[in-house]
Amino acid sequence: MNQELIRKDFPILHQEINGHPLVYLDSAATSQKPLQVIEAVDSYYRTVNSNVHRGVHTLGSLATDAYEGAREKVRSFINAKSTAEIIFTRGTTEGLNIIAQSYGRSFLKAGDEIVITLMEHHSNLIPWQQVAKVTGATLKYFPLQADGTLSLEDVRNTITEKTRLVSVAQASNVLGTINPVKEIAKIVHDAGAVMVVDGAQSVPHMAVDVQDLDCDFLAFSGHKMLGPTGIGVLYGKRELLEKMEPVHFGGEMIDFVDLYESTWKELPWKFEGGTPIIAGAVGLGAAIDYLNQIGMDTIHRLEQDIVQYSLKKLKEVEGLTIYGPVEHRGGLVTFNLGKIHPHDLSTVLDAEGVAVRAGHHCCQPLMKWLNVAATARASFYIYNTVEDIDRLVDALNKTKEFFSHAIR
Repeated sequence: MNQELIRKDFPILHQEINGHPLVYLDSAATSQKPLQVIEAVDSYYRTVNSNVHRGVHTLGSLATDAYEGAREKVRSFINAKSTAEIIFTRGTTEGLNIIAQSYGRSFLKAGDEIVITLMEHHSNLIPWQQVAKVTGATLKYFPLQADGTLSLEDVRNTITEKTRLVSVAQASNVLGTINPVKEIAKIVHDAGAVMVVDGAQSVPHMAVDVQDLDCDFLAFSGHKMLGPTGIGVLYGKRELLEKMEPVHFGGEMIDFVDLYESTWKELPWKFEGGTPIIAGAVGLGAAIDYLNQIGMDTIHRLEQDIVQYSLKKLKEVEGLTIYGPVEHRGGLVTFNLGKIHPHDLSTVLDAEGVAVRAGHHCCQPLMKWLNVAATARASFYIYNTVEDIDRLVDALNKTKEFFSHAIR
């Protein structure tokens, strides 16, 4: 893979921040966008813009073709059986909330168990807290190993005959841990429960095949995989989605409306109330084209090389604490530098043109487990190089020097 050619596709990378060439290491929060995606959205608004599924005029037909064409690209990308199983959402959070609000509230009851992990971000935690409160179900957690991984033995021991739903991130946005969701799904199904996968940090970075994983639901966001903000995907097995009620009511999702009763469209449209995110779907389709052109296996290998290089270099920074496992991890590294607050650390790195994340990363229970208030996080994508890592390490050493003088 020629990264120089790839970097040319990302105009935002070719600028200076605070007098330094930009090093963008915050792709776990949101990825940058290639020209191909920017131009696809621009072209849609310039030449096609119209509402979908309604108009019989030419623009309406073109917009519908573009929107439904994007759905087919998503289906193929994650190997779903049918486009009926692909629901466009605003992002991972909305996808998980639809599962919780529709499936969770309808099919869980007092005495049932919902099981998640301590590494879930708030979007895969709070919805289940709320479902547990409403239904009387019990919310349980798989324990973590000392390095931030899951043990399949712990999974087997935690799941009981009362377990009805398990929801797990395929990759942690803090620890980088890649969880064995295929193996977990087998255990979950053997117990007669439903398996939900949060794919926010996995679908952009590795090949994900929902039939191979045998997950029942998968949610992910477009903006973390080169697409626009405001577009995401909820995959669900058709037999489950058919049983579920919509959570958004109004135009687009109805079949027939009478004064006191209404019926819904067939899948997937019954879950897409209101005018959908048409341009976002078009942009997501262009992003999938871009990723497919490179190849998801190639992207995963590149990120593994970058993260292993970064771990090696960061371990040479005296006083740096790195969190998460050494192996089986995604393309991010979370750390703290001595007693320097991560927000201060991030601010000084930014002064050097290096953009990293700082805070609790929407994982406050995990921060408590790590016994820290916050961390800094460097997260990588296809446009990052070893030179970016070297710039990060140089900036960290300058930060140490700066704070050592400040303390004196």
